[in-house]
Formats: sequence, C-alpha cells, structure tokens
Amino acid sequence: MRDLARSSGMSLSGLYYYFESKEKLLYLIQKHTFSTIVERLRERLDEVSDPEQRIRVFILNHLEYFLANEKAMKVLSHEAEVLKNGFGAEVAAIKREYYRICVGLLDDFKLGKRLEFSSRMAVLSLFGMMNWIYTWYNPRVDGRAGDLSRGMGDIFLRGISAVTERQRSNTKKAQKKRSVSN
Repeated sequence: MRDLARSSGMSLSGLYYYFESKEKLLYLIQKHTFSTIVERLRERLDEVSDPEQRIRVFILNHLEYFLANEKAMKVLSHEAEVLKNGFGAEVAAIKREYYRICVGLLDDFKLGKRLEFSSRMAVLSLFGMMNWIYTWYNPRVDGRAGDLSRGMGDIFLRGISAVTERQRSNTKKAQKKRSVSN
C-alpha cells in the first residue's frame, strides 16, 4: 500500500480513504482484470467459428492483456489465494468461468479433430505456459503478443494433437502384434 501511495502521489491515509484495506484493493484489481479478460474474449470468440482458431484467439487475448498489464498480472499470479470475506468467492467464480470457456474450446477442438487427451491437463498446461511468461519474456527477443501467441499456439496445439497420434500409433502396434500372434 505504501508503494502504491508513493507511486500515485497520494498519502497512505488518502489511499485508505478510497480503499478500506489492501484486500479490497486486491479484490477490485482481480475482479476488473478477470472480468475484462472474459468480456474481451467473448467478443472475439463471437467472430470466429473454427475450433483451432478459437483456441488461438483465447491465447492471443490472454497474452495481449497479460503483456499490457504485466505488473498487475504478476501480482495476481502470486496473490490468488489471499482474498477472503466473499471477495475470493466472487473472483474465483469469474476464474472458473474463464477456465470453463477454455475447456469448452478444447473439447470442441478435440471433437472436430477426433483427438483424445485430458482437457483439464491441457487447459492447466496452457495456463502454466501463458502465466509464467513474466519470468522470461523479453519483447526485443520474443516479439509482441501476436508473435508470442502464434508460437505458443503452435507448440500447444501440436502437443495436444501429438498425444492422440502417439495413442493411435500404439494401438496400431498392439493390433498388429495381436494379429501376428494369432
């Protein structure tokens, strides 16, 4: 709170006039952040029907917001469990909605491509990939959000697609082995 007061040019007591606690301020930041990300995502998804492109829109939307708001996102990555008194439940509901949107996108992709993988594991892996970029991202080396989202999208989509290809290959090998032994 002291750092925020100093950065905003406001006294600490003046800051507490507007926000009764650090928790309330964190709640407002998280609610605004996650609500904004979900709203922007819904608008963008309305314009796209292809399942793969919808996943790419999800990744781009997330990374654009993340990179435009790096400091807030870093705080949110580390302060996720701090909120109490109903604040946490409200933010958790928005985050669950965001998670469910991503699961739905992956389920649609899976169905369209006849793939088999754990949607839960895939979604959580994708979030891990996207949310930790603040530890290594360098715009001079890694490009802008569009470049980054294309690269992450390629890695992610090839990865989840490869799981099924590996399963199909193992199934064919097992079937071949059975037919040879019969």
